[in-house]
Amino acid sequence: MNRKLINVLVLCTGNSCRSILGEALLNHLGGDRLRAWSAGSHPTGKVNPHALEALRRHGLPAEGLSSKSWDALGDVVFDILITVCDDAAGETCPAYLGQVIRGHWGMPDPAKATGTLAEIDAVFDATFETLENRVRALLALPIEHMSPAELSVELERIGKIA
Repeated sequence: MNRKLINVLVLCTGNSCRSILGEALLNHLGGDRLRAWSAGSHPTGKVNPHALEALRRHGLPAEGLSSKSWDALGDVVFDILITVCDDAAGETCPAYLGQVIRGHWGMPDPAKATGTLAEIDAVFDATFETLENRVRALLALPIEHMSPAELSVELERIGKIA
């Protein structure tokens, strides 16, 4: 049986850390169910190297990821929008997103981590692990058979998982 992939946009303001990790995790774990992209409302234009290293440490590919504006994805029809920073959650999203199902998975910005390299790596690993827990919780749901209202409630619930 050939089912339609669910298109997911992971949105953050800078699109350099959290949204990049979310995109990579959704694509890696989503298999034949999900296809994810990430973008920013005000992208930095560069993926944080610590985010790429976190992906590698956890065995995920880090190639091909880029920091880009949500305007660059206007030709993609998204089913789900997940914001991962509080700033992006409050912004007015582009009109092309239309009636997309939204969820907020806010978390602290690992790019603000300070300390030794090991301490910074630990912050990025904790962010990765939280996002992995949330992606796994999403994939445990029968999302293909849920109503938009049901999925919206579950996305918000998942956003509270540590």
